[in-house]
Amino acid sequence: MAEAATRAGFVALIGAPNAGKSTLLNRYVGTKISIVTHKVQTTRSRILGIAIHGASQIAFVDTPGIFEPRRRLERAMVQAAWEGVSGADLTVLLVDARRGLDEENQGIVDGLKESGRQAILALNKIDVVKREKLLELAARFDASGAFSDVFMISAANGDGAQDLLETLADRVPEGPWLYPEDQLSDMPQRLLAAEVTREKLFLNVHEEVPYALTVETESWEAFRDGSVRIEQTVYVQKSTQKAIILGKGGRMIRQIGEAARLELEALLGTRVHLKLFVKVQERWAEDPARYQTWNLDYKA
Repeated sequence: MAEAATRAGFVALIGAPNAGKSTLLNRYVGTKISIVTHKVQTTRSRILGIAIHGASQIAFVDTPGIFEPRRRLERAMVQAAWEGVSGADLTVLLVDARRGLDEENQGIVDGLKESGRQAILALNKIDVVKREKLLELAARFDASGAFSDVFMISAANGDGAQDLLETLADRVPEGPWLYPEDQLSDMPQRLLAAEVTREKLFLNVHEEVPYALTVETESWEAFRDGSVRIEQTVYVQKSTQKAIILGKGGRMIRQIGEAARLELEALLGTRVHLKLFVKVQERWAEDPARYQTWNLDYKA
């Protein structure tokens, strides 16, 4: 019996902020590639996570949430999300079923219709929404004509996620795999390490502070015993934000550093020595070099 032909392609995961795109990506890849928090606009750049299902290799593109941008960084994030759609073989719109067809999701549906490309709808978080509402929502979205299929899933617990994955595996184009079999992402380790620390900051500091900071991996030194020393700088826009991140007697930054170190050791499979510094740089979000690192268009 002949083996099934190999397939490979790009699948863009789009949606409003906090729809569950990163959670679904991490589930399919089998490890943490994209950071996940309960706060909106956590993902800043397009992140590639590679999954294999049967004879198919699927390169998932986790895009920033689509919303009405106000600042340069937000405009660049939203543009990156729509570019992810234009460059993909398939598009999956994830919708938080608790929000339904609100103004933000309606805007994304309108954008899909303008692009002339049908997407697959995944109503997410079905474990916390009544079935009657889900059926009503599915019908409302389907009536837009923007979707070829509708799936009901829970990215968090996996309900329905396998059915969606099988459909995507069947529909990516026939052809050779695009990446080595053991590759899980195209994200450089230094950037992944910075994202891990940024996630811990998002989880531990609140209000406006997470959106006013960024993390950069300044140095990465590998030792003969396999361990690594990583130095990172947390840039904030105000001295008051620096004080919040440091915490009383440096307690907060130590707590964040310890959480980031433990996760990095699990991801890298080796001992990690992590050193964090906090600096004030009022206009870090206006530096074109940072946008290049994140694969964002500074002029968006």
